[in-house]
Parts: sequence; structure tokens; C-alpha cells
Amino acid sequence: MLPRQVLPRQFYLITRRCCQRQFLLRPDPATNNVFLYCLMDAALRCDIDVLLPCAMSNHYHAVIYDREGRYPEFIEHLHKLLARSQNALRGRWENFWSCEQTCVVKLVDRAGLHRDQPCPGSGRGASSPLARVNGLAALLAGRPLRAKRPLHFFRPNGPMPDALELPLTLPPELGPAGAVLSELRERVRAVELELDQGEARAGARRTTAARRGGLDRAGGADHVSLEICARRVHELHRERDVKRGRSRVQIPT
Repeated sequence: MLPRQVLPRQFYLITRRCCQRQFLLRPDPATNNVFLYCLMDAALRCDIDVLLPCAMSNHYHAVIYDREGRYPEFIEHLHKLLARSQNALRGRWENFWSCEQTCVVKLVDRAGLHRDQPCPGSGRGASSPLARVNGLAALLAGRPLRAKRPLHFFRPNGPMPDALELPLTLPPELGPAGAVLSELRERVRAVELELDQGEARAGARRTTAARRGGLDRAGGADHVSLEICARRVHELHRERDVKRGRSRVQIPT
């Protein structure tokens, strides 16, 4: 594996997933707080600008701006601190992160930021059970990230700060902040429109299937009726036996 090029004044999209894609970052107040606390501590320690963080249940994304070429130090501190804290919270002892190398994608222009931004649907993404720490909503609203020291891992009288606060910034190297925010809002509207259209198409398919009698309406669930499945299985067995030249006793329905 070739070494990565580390240069100052670069934008990156950082991604890493949990071991075996387990839901080790599944949503709860303690996990939300731990992720933000470790992220902010690593960013402040390494002079990293955090633009768009997003934690999912089994991985995370973060768009950052590395002023001094210190992103390897940043991800090292973030990953080891978050892994130890989450293992203490979950009562685990094994490796927390996947053994694969952390994915670091260099964003060469502003279009790359819009294309690769994590969880572009701000309102929906923040309320989704799989995306519970979404920095896009905070960035658009101008709210800083805040977190308190997780007492399940860090000592109450230890050297770590009691609370951390980090504003989500748009570096001047990205261009005028107003133009960038306007483009992000347009991207959010486009994605939400696409989601609405997808939900409408899915609802239409469910309605059509229900009218054809393929859904079990009694239970209110979108699953194929057991009676239809049983008949289809019986037909397949009968066709197989006919091909093999054997007769089969007919099962009354």
C-alpha cells in the first residue's frame, strides 16, 4: 500500500466504519455526546476545521479542512478516543473499528463538497434513526456543536475539559460563505424532493399490490399472504414432479 500524500490547506471527506458493520454507533444520548466530544477534542487539538460531520449507526463521515497537514494525527486521536469510550459504554473489549484503512477522499473543488456531503437531507437526516449526528442542519442554522465530558469513560477530575463547543465554519478558501450556504440549501431541497418522489412511487406500488390482493390487509403489514405463498410452493412442487415423471398426491386447498 502506497503512502498517502499529506499537504496543508486541503479539504477531505473522512469515512470509517465499525468492525463487521456492527451498529456500535447506534443512536442514544450517550453515543451522540461521545461522538461530538471526541470529534471536537481532536479537531481543536490538531487545528482542523470541521465543516460537515455525520454519524450513522455503523460508520461516520466528516468533511474537514486541514490547514497544517495534520489530518493523520486528527483521525488517530479521534478513532482511538472514540473506540475506547464506546467500548467502555457498551462493555466491549474487542476492536471497535474495521481493520480496513480509513477512507480519506480529497475534495478538489466546491462541487465535490456538494456532491460528497454526508446526509444531504438536513431535516430528514437529523431525525433518521440511522443518522443522528448531522452537521448540515447545524451549519445551515449557524449553530455550534456542543458536548459534555462523558463520565462513563473520562475521570471527573481528569485533564479533559468539562464541556466543548465548536462552530462549524466555512473557510475562506471555499469561497464566499453566502454562496456556499445557498448552494447547500439548493442541494438539500433537490434531495428532499427526490425523497418525496421516491416515497410517492413506493406508496403507489403498495396501493396497486393491495388492490390486486397480493398483500395481507388484515394485519396491516406489507407482506405477501401466507396462503398465496403456500399455493405457489405447491404448484412448484407439482411442476417439478411432473418433469421427473412422478405423480403426486393432490393436497386439498
